[in-house]
This record gives sequence, C-alpha cells and structure tokens, in this order.
Amino acid sequence: MSANPIDHPNRPVTAPDFIAAKLRGARLTVLTAYDYSSARLLDDGGVDAILVGDSLGMVVQGHPHSLTVTLDEMIYHTRCVARGVRRALLITDMPFMTYQVSPEQALTSAGRLVQEGGAHAVKLEGGERTAPAVRKIVEAGIPVLGHIGLTPQSIRQFGGFRVQRDEEHLLADAVAIAQAGAFGIVLECIPAELAKKITSRLSIPTIGIGAGNGCDGQVLVMHDMLGMFPDLRPKFAKRYAELGEAIRSAVQAYCQEVRKGEFPGKEHEFK
Repeated sequence: MSANPIDHPNRPVTAPDFIAAKLRGARLTVLTAYDYSSARLLDDGGVDAILVGDSLGMVVQGHPHSLTVTLDEMIYHTRCVARGVRRALLITDMPFMTYQVSPEQALTSAGRLVQEGGAHAVKLEGGERTAPAVRKIVEAGIPVLGHIGLTPQSIRQFGGFRVQRDEEHLLADAVAIAQAGAFGIVLECIPAELAKKITSRLSIPTIGIGAGNGCDGQVLVMHDMLGMFPDLRPKFAKRYAELGEAIRSAVQAYCQEVRKGEFPGKEHEFK
C-alpha cells in the first residue's frame, strides 16, 4: 500500500481520488475543522479531507446535539475553513432539515454550501430514504459523501447515541447511497465485522468512525483526537495529544505571571 493514498500529493484532492484510493487499497484520512487556523494545520499535516461537520453544534457552540445548527452557520464556518485549505478535499455537512423535505430542497441547500461557502463536496445522513436527494445533488455536479449507521441528526428516532446493528437494513442503505452516485460513505458506530462486510460490497470507499479497522479510511472529530475536552473520551477516538490540559496549564501560567508582574518582560517591550 502507498504511504500517501493520493497519487499526486502536490495537487488538490478530488472526489475521484477517493475512489481511486480504494482501488489501490490505500487508506484515507479525514478530520473535522471549523475555522481557518485549524484548517491550515490539518491541511499542512497532510490529511486527505477536511469535514466541516455539524458537530460544531456541540464542540463549538456548546449544544448537546447538532440539531440546532443552521445552513447559514454551516456556510459561515465552511467559508472560514476554505480560506485555510490548499490541498485537502473540503466536505461540508448538510444540517438537519436542509435536505429531508425534497430532493429539490437538498439541491438548493447543497448549492449554497458550494457557491457561498466554498465546499468541494457535501455530506448527507441517511440511507434509502436519502438516496433521491443524493442522486439529485450528484446530477447537478456536486460530489456527495453518504453517512449511515449512527446518524446524529436522527438521535430522537434512535433514542440516543447507540451502536447500529441491523445488518440487512444497513447493507441496503449502503448500496442505495452508492447507486445514487455518492463518492464515499461514512459508517458510524457499526460493529467492526459488519462494517468490513459493507466495505467489501461497495465499489466506493467507506470512512469509519467507531466502525473498526476494516473500512477504507477513518474520520475523527479534531477535538477528540487532540484531547481538547479532557473529560470527554469517546470509545472510538484515540487521543494523539492532550491539548486541553496543555492549554489549561498555559492559561494558568500566563495568569500567574501577569499577576506577579513577571509578564511582560524586557524582551517583550518596544524601544
């Protein structure tokens, strides 16, 4: 397998690159970002795609779920992230009730995310029922990433954040989204063996989150993998840093030095 899943690492990543990576057996990487500075860091770090997730409702806005996030808010954050992206594929979540009414509504919402926000692709939650919306958007020339399994916008229906285990239903959903023209599909909180089976059935790549190591790629919320919230430890998220504690310690040191008159020092003064 190639160390870099994209054949031409110096040019921008495209949706077809995701499908080509699956054909080569290369693993894809996706992380979330919600602002310019984070996007710059993730892009420089070599991530294949940056997702402006509606998870911003929780990690940025402080809500208990993503249902309150609006299309205008997603456009705003996408615009911020787009300014920091040079290479990664920029994907934006379509928030709750911006595509469920009709395929026409879905196309209008997706068009705004691309035209006003600068997204390269959009992500929709749902399976067979969402397939007509996916098809409508793809036919208009906008790449779509699907999302099945635990779909956070449906937590009221699921009764909370729970692992999804209905094999027949999930396989049907995955096939429907692939046939509708999606370039990939997120599998969230699905048993690892089932996710592996779905991955083997599809010609498009699967991007797992809490779905085991048998997917074609992985996605994590940046705040989870960087340890931004010390008390929050999702089972599926590995911490690659402890930035929450580092930031807290830095703030405490700053406050202490200012209060003691130690900062600013001579080296920070202008003459």
